Amino acid sequence: MSIRERIQSELTAAMKAKDPVRLSTLRLISAAIKDRDIAARAEDRCGGCDHTEMMAILQKLAKQRDESADTYEKAGRLDLAERERTEAEIVREFLPRPMDEREIDQAARGVVDELNASGLKDMGKCMGALKERYAGRMDFAKAGAKVKSLLQDVA
Repeated sequence: MSIRERIQSELTAAMKAKDPVRLSTLRLISAAIKDRDIAARAEDRCGGCDHTEMMAILQKLAKQRDESADTYEKAGRLDLAERERTEAEIVREFLPRPMDEREIDQAARGVVDELNASGLKDMGKCMGALKERYAGRMDFAKAGAKVKSLLQDVA
């Protein structure tokens, strides 16, 4: 089952269960994907956005919810912070399990070795390969730091 089908199925289930928070969050996800589909069609990609783009959308939505929750907590609005955290968890249900430090380290080493990267000039090539392979699973800030340290050691 594709992510689109899964979201639609969960949306129907949330309607039947009369779960307003889940329903509104799933509608938000669906709307964000449809917006990206429209933008993709404008770029002559008739199939809409691909799996990688959907993963990026979901990551962005989860991150926005986490940031909003932090802002609400600092403002003393714990009720709104709790709702944002609940929405973030619903969004994360559609993301694959995130990679841990060890897995990020192994993936970074593997890409650097595979591409025969020999210095910081190859940083973009290595990060592009990681983003293509591990979209939605990898923390690219941590991966970037690891790749950079590996490439500095090589140079």
